[in-house]
Amino acid sequence: NHRPNACCFCWCCCCSCSWNEDRERAWRASRETKLETIPNCEACAKPTPEEVQGWAQSFDKLMKSPAGRNVFREFLRTEYSEENMLFWLACEELKTECNKHTIDEKARMIYEDYISILSPKEVSLDSRVREVINRKMQEPSSHTFDDAQLQIYTLMHRDSYPRFLNSAIYKSLLQSVSHSSSES
Repeated sequence: NHRPNACCFCWCCCCSCSWNEDRERAWRASRETKLETIPNCEACAKPTPEEVQGWAQSFDKLMKSPAGRNVFREFLRTEYSEENMLFWLACEELKTECNKHTIDEKARMIYEDYISILSPKEVSLDSRVREVINRKMQEPSSHTFDDAQLQIYTLMHRDSYPRFLNSAIYKSLLQSVSHSSSES
């Protein structure tokens, strides 16, 4: 089929004709739906007042709690840094995989979604960690992103976590669970 305003009749990727632009848009749309394998929020029970108070004692407690991760992720969304949690969760999911083909596929998706400089959800990593990942991507494993995951975990702990503890989101939840437990 001849396409109007196309720069050529080729069907390869050697030019920037409108057909290639359409193809790129369709590819990006299909990639966006693949990202939805990570749930918007993790399924979890309502946290107890003790659990919510424990989140202020330790970032590890917060991150080990599905409810804590959900609330922290909601906070990160307000700071436009939700990609840090999404990346961390994707890495945790990758670590549970055993099938080599699935590991390869998920590692490539994580790379494209969070590591690639072309990604709108790129996480902030230093050049050393990026180089390590680029080497490991030749033969991805379930631990390809361990250094990057640790760097993002540390960033969230040092940077976002203190603000989270002082946020209206956390204080409101703490007040809400404390109030509902005193009513029972």
